[in-house]
Amino acid sequence: MKNKNIIWCAVFGLLTFGSCKKDFLDKNPLNSVSSEIFWASETDVQTALSGVYSRLQQNFLGYERVYLDALSDNAFPYQNTNQANLLEMTTGSISPGLGGVLPNLYSSPYRAITSCNYFLDNVDRAPVTEAKKNVYKAEVRFIRALAYFDLVQNFGGVPINTNYPKTVDEVKIPKSTKEQVYAFIQQDLDFAIANLPNEKYNGHAVKGSAQGIKARVLITQQKWAEAVPVLKEIMTDNKFALSNNYAALFKTSGQATAAVNTEIMFSTQYLAPTNPQRTSPGAGGMDIELGWFSLIQPYKDLADDYEMTDGKPSAESPLFSAANPYANRDPRLDLTMKLPNEIWRNSTNVIWNGFTQSFTGFLMEKYLDLSRAPITSATATLTDQDYIHLRYADILLMYAEAQNEVSGPDATVYKAINDVRQRVGIAMPLTDQSKYGTQVALRNYIRHERRIEFALEGQRYNDLKRWNIAHIKLPTLRTPAGTTLIFETKNYVLPFPASELDNNPKLVQNPNY
Repeated sequence: MKNKNIIWCAVFGLLTFGSCKKDFLDKNPLNSVSSEIFWASETDVQTALSGVYSRLQQNFLGYERVYLDALSDNAFPYQNTNQANLLEMTTGSISPGLGGVLPNLYSSPYRAITSCNYFLDNVDRAPVTEAKKNVYKAEVRFIRALAYFDLVQNFGGVPINTNYPKTVDEVKIPKSTKEQVYAFIQQDLDFAIANLPNEKYNGHAVKGSAQGIKARVLITQQKWAEAVPVLKEIMTDNKFALSNNYAALFKTSGQATAAVNTEIMFSTQYLAPTNPQRTSPGAGGMDIELGWFSLIQPYKDLADDYEMTDGKPSAESPLFSAANPYANRDPRLDLTMKLPNEIWRNSTNVIWNGFTQSFTGFLMEKYLDLSRAPITSATATLTDQDYIHLRYADILLMYAEAQNEVSGPDATVYKAINDVRQRVGIAMPLTDQSKYGTQVALRNYIRHERRIEFALEGQRYNDLKRWNIAHIKLPTLRTPAGTTLIFETKNYVLPFPASELDNNPKLVQNPNY
């Protein structure tokens, strides 16, 4: 009985605070229960499902995913961030023995996969109708697909575990090919699409969540023609729409508002004070880490990439002033980062300047809730902004990208881009079709628009890699200390952590590491 309790704890007990619905977040899953007496009711199934969802709060599966922008040309990682060794990874020190980021990128998805497999191996024992079981299974297979997608993007081919291991040796298997991993991901997503409800996102994965991630998986493989109909179906189903407040998308109060959360298609959820982003004393979550500690500092290269309000680059616009270079810019600039000489105020209009010095000239503002300023250690119990994995703007820009790759510019491509650019509160000019009228020119413009729309949300690193331009773009930047960023062609896949090679003798290291 003791061993079975340990098995249960290993899967769910480490995360005793998770769920998928905000009103259930304070109902902790059991942390010690015999697997022989569990699965006796639908309540047990829901409790187990809660444990699976809670895995999304770990490392880069949760709010810390924004730190991935510090592996790109968007942001500089200041000092010892919560995800240690980000700076080393951008300046040429990627090796199997690297701590911090590298093992987290590998181990956290596998923890989620293990929880998913435990659920899937046991849920059929519960006295629940087949139809309901299929919905629960679909949610779990969606999360498993998310985890494997992270792994394949970072490491290429990896071991595929389809069941919960009964012995340690069962996980000592060779890696599958990248193509086999993608095929497995698609099987899970197709099952999820077929069985999840076709409704608005409500904290549980829905059909649109799975369709959107499937489209992202397809465009990552450059399967443009396959992605287009998936994206079209989401767009014509009208279950999702752009929010009416860009800044509010990334704040707790906004995410609870119907006109804002209509854009959210899947997220990692938190709930203060019982389940905030950080619960240990002195730790902080986004408000402390991004605000007070200023652990992500946007590069000037990103700030300069925002257009002027006339839709032109600063070098071409009469609105540009060297004396005030960030005036008259795309409104998303000021909503994404703290600009030089900008004053931050809290909800009572009191100035707050308790942040760490910026070494790039900019600080991250997206996802920071200044209404909680002055930000201190006490803020940790309040910080519960949900991290958004997928939102409707991405559907529109993925459609524009895929359709342009299939057949070049057309009216639907321009409309998708313009819908994002002209969202309420942003109102940027329509795309200049005379300037961006060829497939190549429009491709580059869509890539620009993706950088602006999703800046500091953790997407840029994988975008640069799937476009095969990371080794070209990153070495054009320097850190505040003057060190050139390094990204070699071998870095399109990361090395397996040394500890994983020790644990699994059948795992072969990726080339050139």
